[in-house]
Amino acid sequence: MNWSAWSIDRILILFVSLAFLMIGLQVTMFHYRQNFIHKAMWVPVISAPIFLIAGLILTWYNAPWLHTLFMALMWFGVVSGLIGFYFHFRGVGIRVGGWALRNFLIGPPIILPLMFSALSVLGLIAIYWKAW
Repeated sequence: MNWSAWSIDRILILFVSLAFLMIGLQVTMFHYRQNFIHKAMWVPVISAPIFLIAGLILTWYNAPWLHTLFMALMWFGVVSGLIGFYFHFRGVGIRVGGWALRNFLIGPPIILPLMFSALSVLGLIAIYWKAW
């Protein structure tokens, strides 16, 4: 492959796609450990592989409808990550002792949903890159 011929937006889309593979695996392990006690736990587990596949296809097949699809998926990722942050933050608060430091250490990871949103924002930056 001639990587020097790839544009930065294409490289970013590839990176974001592969990063969703990694974060998707981590989210699946965490939510599986909690037995998916809340139906919202399925959202990142199902969406991360979809983001991966859509991004990989877009990396090698540059079609306008794929850009639109990937953009919509990334906006969904931003929103779902922010909603996940709310659930995780609330989950820390309902533990015995409330928002004590130990509950942030052993409770639901509040940063992981924000990372999901941040990766989605990076995907949006890649999509909108040429518009700037």
